[in-house]
Amino acid sequence: MLMLTPAPVVETSQGYELDSKFLEGMKLQSSMWPGSFDCLMREGATEIPFGARPYQPETAGFQLHLISEHEEVRPEHLSGYDLIFCSADDKRNFSVPDLARSVGAKVATTLEYNLNTRLRIAFLDQDRNAIRRIYTAAKLVLQEFRRRKFLGKMDAIQANGYPAFEVCKKFDPNTLLFLDNRMTADLYATPEEMQHRRNRLLAGDPLQLVYTGRLEKMKGAHDLVPLALELRSLGVPFMLKIFGTGSLEGQIDNDIAQNNLSENVQRLEPLDFSSELVPYLRSNCDIYVCCHRQSDPSCTYIENMGCGLSVVGYGNEMWSDLQKDSRAGWVSPIGQVKKLAAVIAQIEKSRSDIAHRCELAAAFSKQNSFEALSRARMQHLEDLARSDTN
Repeated sequence: MLMLTPAPVVETSQGYELDSKFLEGMKLQSSMWPGSFDCLMREGATEIPFGARPYQPETAGFQLHLISEHEEVRPEHLSGYDLIFCSADDKRNFSVPDLARSVGAKVATTLEYNLNTRLRIAFLDQDRNAIRRIYTAAKLVLQEFRRRKFLGKMDAIQANGYPAFEVCKKFDPNTLLFLDNRMTADLYATPEEMQHRRNRLLAGDPLQLVYTGRLEKMKGAHDLVPLALELRSLGVPFMLKIFGTGSLEGQIDNDIAQNNLSENVQRLEPLDFSSELVPYLRSNCDIYVCCHRQSDPSCTYIENMGCGLSVVGYGNEMWSDLQKDSRAGWVSPIGQVKKLAAVIAQIEKSRSDIAHRCELAAAFSKQNSFEALSRARMQHLEDLARSDTN
C-alpha cells in the first residue's frame, strides 16, 4: 500500500522529522498491514507544531518518499502498489483515482471536512470583505463538485467523524466511520484516577477546566478568555488551563493580564502528548472546554474523554452527534459565550452528574481506542486489496 498524506515533514541536518503522533500512528497501522507500507509526503513544511521526532526507517514501520510541495502526482509515483490510499480533503489528490487505475491499483480515500466546515473555517477570517467572502465561497463550492466526483470514483471510503460520514455514505453505503485519536490502551485513565476525580468533584473543589490545541480562531480559542470572564462574573469556582500555541497566544496572554485573570486562567506551552499531557489531564482536570465553531472531527474529543474528562462545547455537527452517542457532556449554542458560561455554571451545581459523565466519557473513548480503530481501518483496506473488483 502507498499512503499519500498531508502530514508535515521537515528536513534537518540530521535527516527528516515527522509529527510524533503521526509517527506513532503509522507504526501501529503498518504493523497491522499484511505487506509493504509506504508513505508519500510533500516537502514545504517549516515547523511541526505539536512535537517532532526523527524519522528512522528501521523502526518507523514504513518507507518514506518525498515530492516537492506543489509537484503533481504522476503514474510513476503509484506504480508497483496494489492499493493507493489518500485524502479527499487534499485537492491535490483529485487526479489520483484515474492515475491509480492506469497502473492497475485500487484506490481508497478518507474524508474529514464537509462543505459546511470548510465554509465556516474560511469565514472566520474577519479581514475578508463581502466580495472576497463570496469569491471564497464560490471557489469552495466548485472544489466540492470536484471532490464529490472524486468520491464517486473510489473503491472504498473511510469517514473521520459523523459530518464526513453523512457525505460519504451517499457514495459508498459501506463507508467505514471512525473517530480519529491516538489513545492507546496504556494511556487511559485508571480506576484510581477516576475515583480521585470523583472525590475532588464531590468535595466541592473548583472545577478544573482545560483547553488543549492550537490557539487559532478556527478552534474557537478567541472565546476562552471571554468565557473565563463570564464564569468569574457568575461566581463559578474554576481554574482554566490553556495548553497550546498559535496566532492568538499573545492576545490571550495580554487579555489574561489586563483582566487580572491569572488566579483563574493560565496559558501553558504544549506538552508531549503521551508522556506529559495525558498524565496531567488524567490527574488534574475535570472538563474539556471545546469552543470549536466548525464541525471538524478533532482528535481532542476522544483523547480528552479517554483521560476521563467530560466535555462541554459548542453544538457543532461533530460534537452534537458525539454527545448523543456518548452522553459524555453538554452542548451549548455555537458562538454564544454567555450561554456556554451559563451551562458550566449550572452543571457546577451537579457535581455527581459531572463525575458520571466523566465515567461515560472514558468508557466511550475506550470503545474507540486507537488500536481498535486502526484494526478496523486496516482490515477494511485489506478486504479491498484482496477483493476481485477493481
